[in-house]
Amino acid sequence: MEVANLDEPTQENVQYMIEAIKTKLRMATGAAMQASHFSVERYGEIRELYEIVSGKNKFSISEVEALVTELGQLRSKA
Repeated sequence: MEVANLDEPTQENVQYMIEAIKTKLRMATGAAMQASHFSVERYGEIRELYEIVSGKNKFSISEVEALVTELGQLRSKA
């Protein structure tokens, strides 16, 4: 999926960032973290998490757990 401008708070960009985070963290429970569960209203926080994840090549187990916890807190309460 090609995203031209992550400065635009769109659902497509949310989806792109969530998928990139899941891929980078190699989340075994990635199916539970569907991009549709995240709202554009939390765009800034999702982008911040995306930039943290994108900027690192390796993560400790505790870092992955913390990032996954943060993702869980950003999910929409449906």
